[in-house]
Amino acid sequence: MRSFARLARPARRTALPVLAALLGALLAGCGSGISLDEPIEGPAWRLVQLGDEPIAPGSEAQLQFDRSSGRVSGSGGCNRISGTFTRSGSTLKIGQMASTRMACLDPARGANEAQFIAALQSTASYSLAGPGRLALLDARGRTVALLNSGGR
Repeated sequence: MRSFARLARPARRTALPVLAALLGALLAGCGSGISLDEPIEGPAWRLVQLGDEPIAPGSEAQLQFDRSSGRVSGSGGCNRISGTFTRSGSTLKIGQMASTRMACLDPARGANEAQFIAALQSTASYSLAGPGRLALLDARGRTVALLNSGGR
């Protein structure tokens, strides 16, 4: 019986660090702000805030990320926009955006579109700020744009 107890001791010493490492990895995933239940690819994301400023109702600015092609497309509010994106964990890099060149009849809408495209270009990461809420963050972790999916 004594020899079995001696054999079991090394297994306990090995199992404890392995369990601690697994628990740490699970907890790190929980704190990342990324929900595996709601990927950013797929839904249309409607712009609701640029920096600290809410967007007026009726804005048509929105985005949609397509995982299979690595493309992002949508509307800046006046013009169609498209580009590429790469995502790894919470890191999000949006490539150079292309846009149609239609004039905005509303100067405020045109200014919002320019700010939106600049916010996209400065995006370094993202977080899901609740169900159906996507926050685009710059390299300092500041929210540059907030978008909602669906009818939210």
